[in-house]
Amino acid sequence: MPTREDWLFGLKLLAAVALTVWVALRFDLPRPYWALATVMAVAQPLTGATRSKAAYRLYGTAIGAAAGLVMVPNLVQAPELLTLAMATWVGVCLYLSVLDRTPRSYVLMLAGFTAPFVGFPNVSDPTSMFDVAVARVEEIGLGILCTSLILSILLPRSVAPAIQKQLEQWFIDAREWICAVLRGAPGSYTLAKRLRLACGATGLDAVITSLQYEATGREQSAGAVATLRQHMLMFLPVMSAIHDRVAALQQLQAMSPRLQQGLDELAHWISTWPPQDPGTADRLRASFDALMPRYHCTPNWIELLTTSLLVRMKDLIDLRLDARTLEGDVIAGRGIQQPLLFRYTAAAHAIRHQDRGIALLSGFAAFVSVLVAGAFWIASGWPDGASAPMLAAVASSFFASLDDPAPQIKNLAKSAVIAIVLDCFYLFVILPRVTTIEMLILVFAPLVLVCGFLINRPKTFLYGVGTGLVFFTLLALQDSYKADFSAFTNSAIAVLFGVGTAVVVTQLIRSVGAAFVSRRLRHMNRDSLADATRHGGPDDAMELAALMLDRIGLVATRLNALPPEDAEWTAELLSEVRVGINLVELDRSLPSLTAEEARMATDLMHAVGCHFEGEALHPSEDLLAKLDACLRLFATDEECTRRHQALLGLTDLRRSLFPDAPPFEYGPTAPAVKVAA
Repeated sequence: MPTREDWLFGLKLLAAVALTVWVALRFDLPRPYWALATVMAVAQPLTGATRSKAAYRLYGTAIGAAAGLVMVPNLVQAPELLTLAMATWVGVCLYLSVLDRTPRSYVLMLAGFTAPFVGFPNVSDPTSMFDVAVARVEEIGLGILCTSLILSILLPRSVAPAIQKQLEQWFIDAREWICAVLRGAPGSYTLAKRLRLACGATGLDAVITSLQYEATGREQSAGAVATLRQHMLMFLPVMSAIHDRVAALQQLQAMSPRLQQGLDELAHWISTWPPQDPGTADRLRASFDALMPRYHCTPNWIELLTTSLLVRMKDLIDLRLDARTLEGDVIAGRGIQQPLLFRYTAAAHAIRHQDRGIALLSGFAAFVSVLVAGAFWIASGWPDGASAPMLAAVASSFFASLDDPAPQIKNLAKSAVIAIVLDCFYLFVILPRVTTIEMLILVFAPLVLVCGFLINRPKTFLYGVGTGLVFFTLLALQDSYKADFSAFTNSAIAVLFGVGTAVVVTQLIRSVGAAFVSRRLRHMNRDSLADATRHGGPDDAMELAALMLDRIGLVATRLNALPPEDAEWTAELLSEVRVGINLVELDRSLPSLTAEEARMATDLMHAVGCHFEGEALHPSEDLLAKLDACLRLFATDEECTRRHQALLGLTDLRRSLFPDAPPFEYGPTAPAVKVAA
């Protein structure tokens, strides 16, 4: 049964449709169905999402109409070349759209399939192209204006509460992991839960753009949400490092009572918010500084592990304070109000993974779909077959970001069949009896309400949009009643043929599974690590970490689809991020090293790069020997305190690559060192 929210959205959608019909018919617009289809396409339960999609649809329509204006008059005498040009345009636009994983990608996607919508139906009369293009922009603009106006005025629904709820749940999950690690029970928080924290952070991408278009004042907090997303991602490598150091010290039975007390105090502070004493964070930092091992040179392995743990705990304090400050800015609907403590601040831009291979496959599948449907239309001389390549372009584009778009295209085909049946009933039974605008709105009401109910629910969203979109497109509502059963039947068959072509071509060219994409993401992370060992790789450790964590978030969404044999490499994902951070920092430290140190560090990075270029999951013993040789050289230098950061990086690198290796030792010639209490 429809809920209160379903009824509310359905009534708002009906109001938008009613306003669009009234304006279009009052002003004698030639093709009101374009405006009505736009209402169904851009209407979203959240006001900001509606406004952003509406703006992007207008931009995309204008670009696509301009492309159609260029191609059709120049190529209309050569239909094969025109079809090739249209297919190429759709494919290129979709390729660029898939690369952009933000809602802005809708601009390029729409620009791609708008050109066939403007061009193909007018090949028999190219002189009317300009008028048709202008009319399409006008009527789509009308649909956008009416939808945005109604959904912004009538009980607008903000995305802010959804963001707050999402953040609240994320911090609850993160706090559970942090406290489990600090209190000595890290096994209670599984790997899947840890990776889903990355998924939760990257999931904010979908709502940031909606927030920017709210026009309620809360859009000022969009920058705070974007920065908070980066901080949430950085929690993962920091906590992964703390998790590892705690486990290593416990295994060596080297966790001193004072250090354990510091962990307990940090856990208590993390679990209590807001803190009763605002000065707790400063006292925790001071206590960690007091616990820091004091050494001039030749620190032992336990001292290196302890130092690394304490540094990461101080990073965690800064991250936690920043995250809560940013969360407060988001809740208050304001921009960032004060400087942040963690070095990865608002000045760092958002990094997004781009898969050019998958984007190329998507674009090529759309190209082939339009080409095949268009070739059949031309070869058969099908008078009403223009809808086939048009719908092939739409179906190939809508779901291109999915691992396997074919099932969703099939669902679109089911929606199209439902819409065709409804169109037939409306065109030849109901509309002949409609004589006024009010009656027209009244007969549309049941259908629009049901579509609104479906759109308001994520599981049935596609059926609502698909049915409404195809229904109003095929209805071809104009300023007077015009219905031709033969033309309607041909257009309906063309629609199904176009969607069917997209299904077949997508299954042959584009369909890949979640496991394939996950392994591909993992290989791309390893390639990024190999690049980091060479000059010309990433210059900033946090940029590399953000890119790798973004990919991990994408893997996390596919965990349930992975076969059991992939469990081993998924366990290495977070440690590989730590490897990347340390490789970049080590590369940046090369100018400050002596010639011998720089040579050995370069040799080590080359060996690490060779490992990640290969397929082996675990590195070789030769790499461990090189790493230990670097540690000995850096740690026995009389100025090893100047190598403090490099030593910490090498320590983390050793733990990340060789977590099960015996503790580092200097060898029989190394001087005796005092073990930390």
